[in-house]
Amino acid sequence: TIPNSVTKIGGNAFYACHGLESVTIGDGVTTIGIGVFSSCTKLEEFNGKFAADNGRCLIKDNTIIAYANASGTDYTIPDSVTTIGVEAFSSCESLTSVIIPDSVTTIGDRAFWNCDSLTSVTIGNSVAEIGTQAFYQCKFSSLTIPDSVTTIRSYAFHDCSNLTSVTIGNGVTTIEPLAFN
Repeated sequence: TIPNSVTKIGGNAFYACHGLESVTIGDGVTTIGIGVFSSCTKLEEFNGKFAADNGRCLIKDNTIIAYANASGTDYTIPDSVTTIGVEAFSSCESLTSVIIPDSVTTIGDRAFWNCDSLTSVTIGNSVAEIGTQAFYQCKFSSLTIPDSVTTIRSYAFHDCSNLTSVTIGNGVTTIEPLAFN
């Protein structure tokens, strides 16, 4: 439980706390850093400030900033989300399938980094940018990038060793170096 007196949770503050199962965030928190709950393999729920979607994630200013790794294998991001934040799903080892709705416009850097069980991803028709290392080491075998995407950043699909089929939409104008390395 993070008390109301705390205003900021720094980046990677609880990184790899493998025994952490539940987090309650006090009302005083205004800032949450990058990767705060990454690799918390037993994390099942968030409570308190920014907790959303029945405690499965933290959403601040329409940006999903963290996901409870152990809350399920399949996940559909809520329609209220416009941005998937940097490292929001990073190292979610149990996540196998994710649906990104049409409300999302940006997939942040390392958003699904090291989600090594992620075998299915559906990218919504409003995503304009896929960030650096966004799907690093994911295990899906096919991928469709919608026409709305204009930019695929460096290493976006780095080390996706099962990837055998990619359909790239007509809107893509920039594929940065090593995007599919």
